[in-house]
Amino acid sequence: MPLIGGVVVALALVNLAPEQYRALVYAPVIAGLSLHFLTNDVFMVFFFAIAAVEITQSCLPGGDLNPPKKALNPLLATLGGVVGPVSVYFLLNHWFGMPALANGWGIPIATDIALAWLVARFLFGRNHPAIAYLLLLAIADDAIGLAIIAIFYPNPEMAVAPVWLLLTAAGTGISYLLRRLAVRSYWTYLLLGGIPSWIGLFRAHLHPALALVFVVPFLPHPFREHKHLFEEDPKDYSTLARFEHEWKVIVDFGLFLFGLANAGVGFAEVGAGTWLVLSSLLFGKSLGIFGFALLGVALGFSLPQGMGKRTLLVLSLIAAIGFTVSLFIAGEAFADPVLAGQAKMGAMLSIGFAGLAFAVGRLLGIRPVK
Repeated sequence: MPLIGGVVVALALVNLAPEQYRALVYAPVIAGLSLHFLTNDVFMVFFFAIAAVEITQSCLPGGDLNPPKKALNPLLATLGGVVGPVSVYFLLNHWFGMPALANGWGIPIATDIALAWLVARFLFGRNHPAIAYLLLLAIADDAIGLAIIAIFYPNPEMAVAPVWLLLTAAGTGISYLLRRLAVRSYWTYLLLGGIPSWIGLFRAHLHPALALVFVVPFLPHPFREHKHLFEEDPKDYSTLARFEHEWKVIVDFGLFLFGLANAGVGFAEVGAGTWLVLSSLLFGKSLGIFGFALLGVALGFSLPQGMGKRTLLVLSLIAAIGFTVSLFIAGEAFADPVLAGQAKMGAMLSIGFAGLAFAVGRLLGIRPVK
């Protein structure tokens, strides 16, 4: 809800008072740094850190990604959710787009975890197996999104300086040593491991928002996981669990600033990039997920009990909602603000797939499980 609130405020300001909006977002506010920089390069460090917590916990024994066999179908669906939209994006851009839009291929890959979860809970009910399936798919999706940001979207105005990654490696090494020394305070990891990691990425001209992704896996945690994705274990007092518990609410409300700083797109900026992103999400991502999941069934990797083709189709439409990470990638993909604005509008309009999923679900007779 804070994220959507930030988007609404940004859209209103940029269309009613564009100069004032740009001054609010891009003028220096603290130590010569703009709201846009503080949000995308500092605050988003903690957003991606929370995602890294979920990935780390899921890979532990007892987690949703361990052993890999039980996650093979949703992971195949995730692969379809990458191959599908990228293929459709390049194909449509070749037919109807222009070369300048080619770099936006990574935008339709991500699934918005929070919005997808909200829509799925409403459509399927709290305890439906499709919820865990969707969250697993979305987490794996965003893990791939993190890698794509790091590898394919460096600072376009500066050449990559890989020697500075030695500093990021040093931050990772320090985090490993802190773990070996059984240091329990997560602040020690953030300061001694996270700051060098951030500086290394920033100076290497890669996105520093990924700094804590290299630190979080070393936060002390139980050997075995006892919860599903995005649940809390009241008996887990580990460093990793405390970090997630204490920062998740801050990140949730901080997404208001992310929406405010990134969703300022004029309605007049709707263009070819908008329809490319939107079409790639709707057709490429949803059909890619649906098709690869059915391929998994044919290969012997069954869907969870209680899920069938109708549920899978509706879930695929929900997973096509690309918002937070898609907005973030759109800002990194294009130096041209017009192209970036078009792509961001496509990511934001994908919220409408929630209504489409609801209509298709009702048409197929899907009702919430009590």
